[in-house]
Amino acid sequence: MSKFNLELKMEAIQRYLSGAEGGKSIARALGVNHEVLRMWIKQYEAHGEKAFEKTYTTYSIPFKLDVLNYMNVNGTSPNEAAVIFNISSPGIIRKWRSQFNADGIDALKSKIKGPLSPMTDKKRTNKQEPAEGSVEALQAEIERLRMENAYLKKLNALVQNKEKSPNKTKRKSSMN
Repeated sequence: MSKFNLELKMEAIQRYLSGAEGGKSIARALGVNHEVLRMWIKQYEAHGEKAFEKTYTTYSIPFKLDVLNYMNVNGTSPNEAAVIFNISSPGIIRKWRSQFNADGIDALKSKIKGPLSPMTDKKRTNKQEPAEGSVEALQAEIERLRMENAYLKKLNALVQNKEKSPNKTKRKSSMN
């Protein structure tokens, strides 16, 4: 997806870190937005070259909630969260946030991509969703709410524990 390979990113980062050029002039020379270059530099500082390895990851719902809650608790931006959690693009996090705000926790479920195999299609037609208001649907809703409640309780305990901690970290100042 990226037209910028590892060597080009590393060259740009080294040019910036050497102090000979500013971020905006390097970004202009590469034909990339200076915020993208800043993101590369922050990712490199946090994770080294490993930050640029191609990974095709499906993120679990608890991981997505952890990222979103970390942003809410610490006031971080999607860019900062992407660096901290080594997520390739802050756009992914923005998408999670808008899905969660619009449709709740169920919207964070991973979607099956690509064409379905005939076998998968048969399985889907045989398994029907329980009718709204049925005992099965209500039990599923209760279970989902119990899981959400347990998660929120755990998050609350973590937040309270962090507030009590005397070792609060300071945020680094921005580049440029």
